[in-house]
Amino acid sequence: MASYHYHTRNHYNDSLYKGLSIAVIIPCLNEEQGIEKVLHAMPKFVDEVIVVDNGSTDRTSEVATSMGAKVIREEVRGYGRAYKKGFAIASSDLIVTLDGDHSYPPDAISYLLESFLHLEADFLNTSRFPVRDKRAMSFKHKFGNWVLSLAMSILYFRWVRDSQSGMWVFRRSILKDFRLLSDSMAFSEEIKIEALKRGVRFLEIPIQYSSRLGEIKLNPWRDGFNNLFFLLRKRFDR
Repeated sequence: MASYHYHTRNHYNDSLYKGLSIAVIIPCLNEEQGIEKVLHAMPKFVDEVIVVDNGSTDRTSEVATSMGAKVIREEVRGYGRAYKKGFAIASSDLIVTLDGDHSYPPDAISYLLESFLHLEADFLNTSRFPVRDKRAMSFKHKFGNWVLSLAMSILYFRWVRDSQSGMWVFRRSILKDFRLLSDSMAFSEEIKIEALKRGVRFLEIPIQYSSRLGEIKLNPWRDGFNNLFFLLRKRFDR
């Protein structure tokens, strides 16, 4: 196995990324296949690499630890649950998120950070569309994503191209004002809703999306309907 280690840096030294410390948070559930490739491609300027193991039964934690990532456990299953655990641990100025299945490109982090800073964003969402890798997403998944993104855009009066994207860059300081309730897959859309509701500068840019490594956990019909119902509840909950 390739060895790749990160060194925790003093957040006040000259090696910060343009004066800012960077944390990358990766939720994982049985991502033994993908996490090694993700960590191997991680830029060396990243200050914190936090892998949240959400109850894996494979060697995800061992692989991530051997490559120098900080591994924390969240035994209660849930995409949102894992992210909230990671957010509570992170201490850097900016947070970058991506999945442990190698579907989002870690080597694009510098491009995203440059865009984030140049555009003076507070929350930068990546859009997977148009999907260039035909193997990365089935027509059923594309259609479901389109429906959910359209519903969110209509409900919140703001065009969002990819409401379900899992790669974001944002200032950690904005989290204190967010009301994040979902412990499930709906967390991905909820954090974007909170950014829109709180009036922070929300922007989107395209990203290359690839076919995932390892088992597929998403249930398109169940998760799709749950996300749609969550959108409606979130919008009209007073």
